[in-house]
Amino acid sequence: MSELPPTAVNIDEYLGLNKYEVDEGHPHIEPMHPAPAAEFAKLVRVCPAGLYKLGPDGGQLFDYAGCLECGTCRVIGLGTALTSWEYPQPTMGVEYRYG
Repeated sequence: MSELPPTAVNIDEYLGLNKYEVDEGHPHIEPMHPAPAAEFAKLVRVCPAGLYKLGPDGGQLFDYAGCLECGTCRVIGLGTALTSWEYPQPTMGVEYRYG
C-alpha cells in the first residue's frame, strides 16, 4: 500500500473561502469589559479564528466579524470572560465554502 505525500495546509487560505454576513447591529458574542486577564488569555489561545487578541499595551481586543461559530469560546469563557454567546441571526454569520 502506498502512502500519500504530506501536504502543507494553509488555514488562512481555507478560511478566506468562507463568506461572512456581519450583523453590525447585533453582535452575537459579548465579552466582559474588561474580562479577567487569565480568562481572556484562555480565549486568545483557543479561538481558531484568532478573534481574541492582546494589544501592544496589554489591552483586550475582540472582533466577532470573522467568527466561525464553533462555540469554543462559549465553552471556555461563558460566565467568566463572556457575558453572552448566541448564534447569529438567520442569514447572518459564516457561510462555509470549499474550494
